[in-house]
This record gives sequence, C-alpha cells and structure tokens, in this order.
Amino acid sequence: NVDEADADIDMAAEDVDNANDPIEPVNRFIFEFNEIFYAILLRPISLAYNYLPQPVREAVSNVLDNVNSPVVLANDVLQGEGERALQTTGRFLINSTAGLAGLFDVAELMGIPEHEEDFGQTLGVWGVGEGFYLVLPLLGPSSPRDAVGKLGVDPFLDPLGLWLINTN
Repeated sequence: NVDEADADIDMAAEDVDNANDPIEPVNRFIFEFNEIFYAILLRPISLAYNYLPQPVREAVSNVLDNVNSPVVLANDVLQGEGERALQTTGRFLINSTAGLAGLFDVAELMGIPEHEEDFGQTLGVWGVGEGFYLVLPLLGPSSPRDAVGKLGVDPFLDPLGLWLINTN
C-alpha cells in the first residue's frame, strides 16, 4: 500500500526529528524563559555595557579570560595536551604579571595564542557522545555532555570561583 508506505516514511521522519530533541516541550519552555530573562534583564545590561569605552570592555574580557585559565589548564592536562597546557600556563603567568592581573593580553602580543577548553570538550576527547539537544536555564543551548562540564565539573576547577563560594 502506498498510503502505508507514506505513513511509515512520515513516522520515520518524526523519529529522526525527535531523536535529537526528545524533551522538546521542556526545551521550548526553558527557551521561552531564557528569552524573557534576556529581554527583561540581560539586554538592558548588555546595552549599558556597550556604552563603555572599547578599552574598558577589552580589559574586562581579558580579566575574565585570565581568571578562566585554571579551568582551561586543567582540561588541557585532562586531554593530554601538554603543549597547550604549557601555553595556557605561560599566558596566565605573563598576563597576571606583565598584564597587570590580566587587564592586558600581553601574551597575545608575544605570540602565545589563547584557546578555550572545558570539561564537555574533555569528555568528547574521551569518547563520550554529545547526546540530545538540551536548553539550559540562563545558559542556553547545550547537550548533556556539555551541561556536565559547565555545571558539574568546570566550576570545581575554578579556584577563584571556589574561593568566592567559600568566603560567604
């Protein structure tokens, strides 16, 4: 039957669509929540931030990148990336000293490139699959693998974050 074949094709196409987003209703709800949060709070903050002079915004970005260096370093090591771990260490030491606590990216001027690593990427290197599509509250699109990294492991690799949590 042609009708049965068409119905089977339609069901197979629906299965493929749902395979990557098996929790679509939850994802849609969280997406809508994120959109409201963005419109009410984050968009006004980002618009105000854009009024800051470019050098100030760049300094803020540099400091945040420098503070994140221990997380990048830990994941470089966990991935067996010795050369990148040395680069990360060098960048951190140079930018923390000559870069005045990371305000300036002196290491970049010296030809030491920046790179990002997180525990989600480390899990990928270790062979863990991405998993299904997931929308995280406030953080946006992700996957279970990356969510474990962002929310479960990376915060524990961040010495500044741990210090701030423990000073309350």
